[in-house]
Order: sequence, then structure tokens, then C-alpha cells
Amino acid sequence: MVTAAAATVAVTAIALLVITGRPGTATDPLGAAVAQISAGKSGLALMQEREKVIQQTAATEAFSVTSTPRISTVSSPGSGNTGGGGGSTLVPSGPPPSPATAQGIAYKLLASYGFGTDQWGCLDDLWQQESGWNVYAENPSGAYGIPQALPGSKMASAGPDWQSNATTQIKWGLGYIKELYATPCGAWAHEEADGWY
Repeated sequence: MVTAAAATVAVTAIALLVITGRPGTATDPLGAAVAQISAGKSGLALMQEREKVIQQTAATEAFSVTSTPRISTVSSPGSGNTGGGGGSTLVPSGPPPSPATAQGIAYKLLASYGFGTDQWGCLDDLWQQESGWNVYAENPSGAYGIPQALPGSKMASAGPDWQSNATTQIKWGLGYIKELYATPCGAWAHEEADGWY
């Protein structure tokens, strides 16, 4: 059975070689198969090579892009993007968010806390990971809201509507970040290193 299959593959490979006129090279699987046959390789080796080609083809056909890649920029030391770390950090960036969303509110408030728009990517990543930008996000530990204040009642210092108002939560969160980490990228670096900020 293996010999018949090998003979079929060999005949097909030779026919394609004649039709295309391509020599057997390492990048030409059919040519390599013909070379194996002429060099006296076993039918089993030929079948293994065929399976490898089938798997590579299937992997290539299954490949797809699942999201748009983010554009990153490298911040220079002393630019304020590293949060006091002193070294260069990749800072995710992208287009500004819709103004009607919590992200849009935060983006608009960056400058009032002394942050440039180059800090947006870090803040977006930070709060996406912490709360998914959900004003009602609650953690069993007692952390609450977009910035995951612990306890959530800390945000009352930014306004009495801290439990449901995105702007109030964001103002508190940006003040907290500025006080403890200097920049959103500083807070994000801490989050990545320690799992919290």
C-alpha cells in the first residue's frame, strides 16, 4: 500500500516537474520528493515530507489577522513617558477615542493633569485591564470603578456621584496616578511588573 502511494506521489511529482520545469530544491517540496525517489529514499520518508507540506499549507490557510496592530513609539529618557524609570519604554498609541465614551472623557482630561497625549496608550491599557472602562466594575477585594479605587469610597473626594459618574472616577484616578506614579505610563509599568498599581 505504501509503495503504491509512493509511486502515485512520485508520478504526480514528476508530472508537475515536467509541466512547471522547476528543479528540485529545498524550497520546492515536489522537487525534493523527486530527488528523494531518485536518491533511493524510502516511501515512508516521502510520505512524511508530504504530510509536512500538507500541515504547512493548512497552517498558512488558517492564518488570519484578529485585530489591528497598535503603532508604538519609543519614548526617550527624561521625556516623562517612563514614569520615573529613566529607561526607554514602548508607549502604545493610536487615534483618540470617541468623546462620548469614558475613554474620550479621560483622553480630554489628560492635559489638565499635566499629561501629554503620548500617555494615552498606557492609560487605556491600564484601565482596560483593571476594569474594562466600566464605571460599575467591582472586585471582591472592594476595588471599584474605572480606576479600581480600593476602597471605592476613596473616589468620594472627587465628587458625591463617584459610584456612577465616569468623569468623577476618571478625575480621581488621574490624580491618584499623578501622585503615586507621575504618569500613566509609570502606573502601567507598575501594573505590568506587579499586577497592580
